[in-house]
Amino acid sequence: MPGQSVTSTLTRTITVAEGVFAPGHLGELTQYVPFELVDDVLDQTRTAHKRLRRLPSRVGVYFLLALALFPSVGYARVWDRLVAGLHGLQLHRPSEKALRDLRRRLGPAPLKTLFEVLAGPLAQPSTPGVCYRRWRTVAFDGCGSLKAPDHPRLRALLGKIRHHWGLAGYPALRLMALCETGTRGLLGAVFGPTSTGETAYASQLLPLLSAKMLLLADRGFDADGFLNSAANTGAQLLVRLNPRRRPAVLATLPDGSFLTRLGPLKLRIIEARITVTTSDGRQIGDHYRLATTLLDHRADPADTLVRLYHERWEVESAFYSLRHTLLTGRVLRSCDPSGLEQEIWALLTLYQALRSAMVDAVESVTGADPDRASFTAALQAARDQVITAAGVLPPAEPTDQHSAITDAVLAALLPARRLRISARTVKCPMSRYPAKPTETWPLTSQNITQLTIDVHPRPALGAPLSAEQKAPREQTPSPTRSDCKNRTLQLLRTDPYRPWQAREIAQELQYTHFRSLCAQLSRWAKDGLLHKVARGTYTLTPAWIHSD
Repeated sequence: MPGQSVTSTLTRTITVAEGVFAPGHLGELTQYVPFELVDDVLDQTRTAHKRLRRLPSRVGVYFLLALALFPSVGYARVWDRLVAGLHGLQLHRPSEKALRDLRRRLGPAPLKTLFEVLAGPLAQPSTPGVCYRRWRTVAFDGCGSLKAPDHPRLRALLGKIRHHWGLAGYPALRLMALCETGTRGLLGAVFGPTSTGETAYASQLLPLLSAKMLLLADRGFDADGFLNSAANTGAQLLVRLNPRRRPAVLATLPDGSFLTRLGPLKLRIIEARITVTTSDGRQIGDHYRLATTLLDHRADPADTLVRLYHERWEVESAFYSLRHTLLTGRVLRSCDPSGLEQEIWALLTLYQALRSAMVDAVESVTGADPDRASFTAALQAARDQVITAAGVLPPAEPTDQHSAITDAVLAALLPARRLRISARTVKCPMSRYPAKPTETWPLTSQNITQLTIDVHPRPALGAPLSAEQKAPREQTPSPTRSDCKNRTLQLLRTDPYRPWQAREIAQELQYTHFRSLCAQLSRWAKDGLLHKVARGTYTLTPAWIHSD
């Protein structure tokens, strides 16, 4: 039986800007970076075109965002993707030199301003996983794995990291971000050479904090000055302290935590041991010392804050999406400092637009957590919409039909996150981070079957010393400096307003190393715990006169 030939014609209507502005789009993401916003940013930064060219400045902004969306292809291929869906339009195909000149004409200023406009909290406070009580949880962290081309101008700007294997292959820059942990959206970002520490970069982002936020940070941000500056913004803090720090005890609380002062800042310290049991029966534990400005142990129990601190790791997922999912681990393409800055701001702007689309998709489902949205699914859908030039403008009439990115995110919603653990290892064989020979964590991901949090209680202070406490300690191990400090403060609180001589303190507490005690008293006076009123005579400072 002969075959039958059937011809079908499918028609599709797209709406883009007019004339030479038509290639200036980003598919559906154009609704998050609209034409009016780009034109306003160009006017503010004085980079708008003076005369109408074949490559207007607005088209250049969208071209730069498309370069970040397609990092694996060159200028001409990215341009082909922008115009692939614009059949029938008589569009000029620029040369790669013309596109390079367009980048130089724009500079980094419009992309930086555009990111600052888009940066900020993305989800509603009622969205699951976004807030702890009335505070929106945010986190600081830095990423030092972004690689720039090995070009003399970039080597002079960034330098190269030296490790035990020698110099790194590529110059690296440090990206510091303030991230909303519930959505992994960015509230702000700065970047520069890796020779500058994370705390210096994070200090530039402190003005973005507000009284409606709870800041989570790791032990790299536990400097007294930084914590005080962060608290002065009105934000609440939950920061892990360096294990070498031994804060003095101001007062103990019933849940095992205690109050202290780090400089002028009053904090609550939670010391806990976290032990997990994996599916293969292995038990792994670690000690955490957390400092928080949430001083009420009844409203904020210690074990609840210990569990909340785990949300800090969401910023690592944001960096993973930037570095590995979006860039696929590639080296950045710009070979000069201005172009590199422009490329980073374009990358961050595109990332924030993608996160905005993902949050809108998740919030269309009642009770869905933004953690379940797949960045890979949203990224692939956004790339498809750029090639087809679909959804450039929002529909003129309200409709119940979802956008393509929303449909892709909802179709690929991840299951609820399971508790799991694995060793933190760097897969690069030439990594500057050597492997730990005593690593006890599993090399492959293991499910956690049980999680135990043991808060280490502090002995109550403020009461007179007992006979056992005053007794000689020859049969017991020598007290640590932290114990000596707390016992001394405890003694001085029994009569806080009179001067105490160093020899008197040594006799009362049975300290045999008198010179060491004198040195420690002088050190504690410099730290603000004591006030030296005469030679070898001290009294408590008013801030440390406290009892349970």
